[in-house]
Amino acid sequence: MRFMTWTVTPEPYDSPVAAALWRAYYTEVSDRWYLLHEGRRTDPAELEREIAAQPGADLAPPDGRLLVARYGGEPAGSAGVRLLDGRTAELKRVFLREPMRGRGGAPLLVGAAEEAARALGATRMILDTRSDLVEARGLYARLGYRETARHNDDPYAEHWFSKELA
Repeated sequence: MRFMTWTVTPEPYDSPVAAALWRAYYTEVSDRWYLLHEGRRTDPAELEREIAAQPGADLAPPDGRLLVARYGGEPAGSAGVRLLDGRTAELKRVFLREPMRGRGGAPLLVGAAEEAARALGATRMILDTRSDLVEARGLYARLGYRETARHNDDPYAEHWFSKELA
């Protein structure tokens, strides 16, 4: 039996790998929201508009990083970091493809994102998420993130977290 390993490396936000992971991420979180609130999946035209409207350029250097996790060499997930000011970075697009979940990749991705934020000069990481993304909220709590007051006006955000980066 071959031993599979995780790697996490920077990736251009507009690479084919990044685009495929963004599409998978956005499809999943959008479908979860619509199924919960409207009993339907995301309209394909809306999905295409949103993907085009949010290509991820804010995750490009010099003030951002997109990281891709690979399991056994295959793209499995992503996490993005963008510097908001000289001290604060925001964690974005933390995602693992469903078959890769439960194998330790999410903590590795978040840890790599924290290292990338430190390299950008950040001493604090913030993020937001929704109530229905209970797995994400549990992950962030396990990794030392504390729920805080609202820090943005994202209409879908329901929980805000912060962590001091030592």
